[in-house]
Amino acid sequence: MPEPNAERLAAELAAAGHLTPDWAEAWRAVDRADFVPARVWVSDPEGYRRFDRDDDPDRWRALVYSDTVLVTQVEGGTAEPEVSSWPTSSAMMPRMVAGMMAALDVADGHHVLEIGTGVGIGAALLSARLGDAAVTSIEVDPNVAAGARRSLDRAGRHPYLAVGDGMAGVPERAPFDRVLSTCSVRTVPWPWIAQTRPGGRVLTPWGTGLYNGVLLDLEVAEDARGRYATGRVVGDAAFMWERGQGTAPDLAVGSVGAADDTGTPASTTLDARVLSGSRDAAFAVGLLLPGVRSHVHRTAGPHSAAALDALTLWLADPDSRSWARVEYVPGQSEFAAERFGPRDVLGEAEAALHWWHKAGSPARSRLGVTVRESGQVEWLDTPNAPTPPRPGASGRGR
Repeated sequence: MPEPNAERLAAELAAAGHLTPDWAEAWRAVDRADFVPARVWVSDPEGYRRFDRDDDPDRWRALVYSDTVLVTQVEGGTAEPEVSSWPTSSAMMPRMVAGMMAALDVADGHHVLEIGTGVGIGAALLSARLGDAAVTSIEVDPNVAAGARRSLDRAGRHPYLAVGDGMAGVPERAPFDRVLSTCSVRTVPWPWIAQTRPGGRVLTPWGTGLYNGVLLDLEVAEDARGRYATGRVVGDAAFMWERGQGTAPDLAVGSVGAADDTGTPASTTLDARVLSGSRDAAFAVGLLLPGVRSHVHRTAGPHSAAALDALTLWLADPDSRSWARVEYVPGQSEFAAERFGPRDVLGEAEAALHWWHKAGSPARSRLGVTVRESGQVEWLDTPNAPTPPRPGASGRGR
């Protein structure tokens, strides 16, 4: 079997329809093996499996060129991965990278800001496509940034690299024609819009505490009120959270629903299967529940299909130490629940799910965002149809 390499990876991506012709040369010119660290981890339901180049170079190389997320750091590099660890840096799936680069719709002469340098593959591809001088990339972690710089130097790529909070952009290099984020956000940072030329675009993964991963495509424009950006969901993109906007959801839920917190018994018609089984519902409801995370525990029946099994849905707001628990039992239309804390998480979830059903159970691709300096407004189908106000949310500029 031929040895995997950049040429073969580019051919495979093109054959699968993930690589557009204008990016083919860049993919052939950038070798992922120059950027992926010698030690990586692959996540699975049992935790993390470690792969070392020195121990098994053939297996490591096969992984480098596979369509797999390779975790390169967990919890900011403070520990070895465990089952409960959450990733903080990675080499993204080639298919996902190719799709985002194509969606970015760059042209010769464009200047691009990449949020989240990571191991440096994205910056290398952009440099190969547009030239070093056209590319700016920022990384929040100094150690990750230093590793990316070494890899880029070895590969002969020299984009402008900054170390700092990517949410603030890189104002000294603005304006940009394109901004590409490689981390997921709940709220689109205003500096990204302010530093993009009118007519430019911002492409970012967008998520909620109930579902992280869609891809948001915004176009920057100006009107009588000033600069703004607007756009909708254009696909799925499950990326790591920007460190200031996200933590490990399961850990957050677990820390709130502690054993010594006794909730108040309640009943609800909220069907936990909808939020646990429908990505469209989870994403839309999550938009209306700012700060709330979810976790599902399934209890498999001995002879039943998974869809009929019992499950427990936890919803938690770590900031207010409020939570709700819903017990789905097959065959019932009303379910036992429990609530705790000053925030009515259960009531908000019921109202949000009711809105989603009343709106016709819309697909997540029908949702969009308008961002102004005064705040962010989510909408359904058109900017003139904003979603219901989010309890406790701030910065929603109407």
